Amino acid sequence: MCGILAIIGKGKDKQLVKELSKRMSHRGPDESDLHVTENGHVLSHERLSIIDLHSGKQPIQGTKLAYMIHNGEIYNHQELRDGILKSHTFRTKSDSEVIVHLYEEFGYDFCNMLDGDWAFVIVDGDNYMAGRDPMGVKPLYYGLDERGRIYFSSEMKSIADQCRTFATFPPGHYYTAKTGFVKYYQPEYEDYLKADQDLDFEAIRETLTKATRKRLMSDVPIGVLLSGGLDSSLTSAIASRLLAEKGEKLHSFSIGLDADAPDTVAARKVAAFIGTEHHEVYFTVEQGIKILEKLIWNLETYDLTSIRASVPMYFLSKAISDLGIKVVLSGEGADEVFGGYLYFRNAPSSEDFQKETIERVQKLFTADLLRADKSTMAHGLETRVPFLDKAFLDVAIRIKAREKMPKSYDGKEKYILRKAFDTPDDRYLPDEVLWRQKEQFSDGVGYNWINQLIEYCSSQVTDEQLAGAVAEFPFNSPTTKEAYFYRSIFHKYYPQVSAAQTVRKWIPKWQENEDPSGRANAAHVKADIEMAKTRIIV
Repeated sequence: MCGILAIIGKGKDKQLVKELSKRMSHRGPDESDLHVTENGHVLSHERLSIIDLHSGKQPIQGTKLAYMIHNGEIYNHQELRDGILKSHTFRTKSDSEVIVHLYEEFGYDFCNMLDGDWAFVIVDGDNYMAGRDPMGVKPLYYGLDERGRIYFSSEMKSIADQCRTFATFPPGHYYTAKTGFVKYYQPEYEDYLKADQDLDFEAIRETLTKATRKRLMSDVPIGVLLSGGLDSSLTSAIASRLLAEKGEKLHSFSIGLDADAPDTVAARKVAAFIGTEHHEVYFTVEQGIKILEKLIWNLETYDLTSIRASVPMYFLSKAISDLGIKVVLSGEGADEVFGGYLYFRNAPSSEDFQKETIERVQKLFTADLLRADKSTMAHGLETRVPFLDKAFLDVAIRIKAREKMPKSYDGKEKYILRKAFDTPDDRYLPDEVLWRQKEQFSDGVGYNWINQLIEYCSSQVTDEQLAGAVAEFPFNSPTTKEAYFYRSIFHKYYPQVSAAQTVRKWIPKWQENEDPSGRANAAHVKADIEMAKTRIIV
């Protein structure tokens, strides 16, 4: 995990590029390197050392003149080295190096050979190529300056004031000057009519376990973000088992306003059950409010739910990083894949349900993945997400929609995921956690967090300011005082129209209250009552 910056075109001052790259030095506190090619193009890299701690310096040169910078992890790098790249001479043991050799071997047509989460730029003379992983787990932006130079960067802050226009690089695509954007990732599940697979609990369990196993690849310690909800608890339980096979113990981390927060209590139960080395972190509402400005600068968004949830994750990430842990697993993606948000109860049909799950998965890079990456990387901590593994998605999303709908199981969201790990002879989790209702992260840390945050933001914005929001912010105009407050901070650091256009608001469907909090859904309390009842046995 790192920060990358590439400028394609001659004449950019080397010292200025170093300063631009240093704006995201939090992404790579271990090493900073810059290379100017013979043709004047610039590649800069802020490194967080996870694989090959000693010889993985970037940019990495290929066999000939190609240079490459990369952010992320390639989980099948050893398989590629031993297989289709066995004739190549490698300069490092880094997983990153396979990218430049794949380019040398196959030209532009190799992104589907990579199994991992990544963003990269390759420069080969005056030819260049940039690419982003299928789901957008790793961030990437691109822009154009007044002299026609093209920029690629892990974070917007390094290029926003340099480019005439810029935008988010689309996941699942690569870009070259010759081809433009090419969509290389075209899974069958993107066609909602292909949700035609029968329910297979064993396939769900096996593919998620394999996805978790590959994400334990590391030369540094690994932990897990354990909120006590279903998704992070399953990830923790699986990872704990896999590490135990090697005689290692997993470190788990939870956060709340206090020891009695819903997530804190549930996470404590899970940690005791699966046997992790558990750490609890607490923060106050006042501390959360105090870091809002710095947080929004890091996040590069004004989306409500992203900011609400990122505050606790920001504090938790610092505590984890301070302990020397550089990699954590997280449960992002399960709610989108299985329709886990409470509003999915209101889906009018199986077709609508399936379309919404696909759309939510495709847009994860604008919300939860952005939050998971930038709030952790603010402290040099890499997040890995097993639920967004390609092989797991191919299994889970194509299961018949009616098998995933809460309506099919008396309103119980993610029923088939719960049931897949409800193995009486080999229990993964306590029943009260395995069948616990959905709590969105910003709610579960303590209900007072959002209540008092909204109250504070309202006190900082006048009625007149909110009334003039459309004129002040014509794109994605804020409609509440909380939204206006965040937008004002965002605009202070990122005033460009292009910056505002990179943000997509997370708004739940099929409910009257458009507040993104899970508690805003009328089903929240009802779900709590129903989840306490005896579950359906199939």
